[in-house]
Amino acid sequence: MSGNSNIKLAYQSILEHDFEQAIEWFQQAVLEEPDNAEFHYKLSITYARSNKLSPALMHAREAMRLDPTYRTHYNHLRARELVKKAGRRMEQGIGDLQSAAEMLKRAIQLDGLFLEAYLLLGVAYTGLRRYASAAETLKEALRLDPMREDARHLLQQLEQNELYSNR
Repeated sequence: MSGNSNIKLAYQSILEHDFEQAIEWFQQAVLEEPDNAEFHYKLSITYARSNKLSPALMHAREAMRLDPTYRTHYNHLRARELVKKAGRRMEQGIGDLQSAAEMLKRAIQLDGLFLEAYLLLGVAYTGLRRYASAAETLKEALRLDPMREDARHLLQQLEQNELYSNR
């Protein structure tokens, strides 16, 4: 069977909401045509949508190696990975807030439209008592999505507690 035939079967599986089967068909397409960047990209997307970030990153990296136009996708997945790691660090306590903030700033460099990175960075800055930075980060989140109530609420809390104005 050709790689394109496997891709068609993968899409059929997606339409049937059978994402595990879709992954298998995409994997088969990659085995048939290992130098096909588009196949690696499609497999990466399906892994990412199934919350399998590690294999998603691996195939995104390979797609980017074969065709640099896939760099944006790879950067987005890398940013997701950093946000996930930073979130775990933030849960561990105040000692890890600075390293979490550094990860989140890197995530934003990789994907400047990744709203979750801005929100978590605003929370991290608040925990670090860097209130002006927290407010600016949350304002940026609201520029990206003016309807994002959690960002609006956090910013209002900063302003109501006069934390932001006292810098």
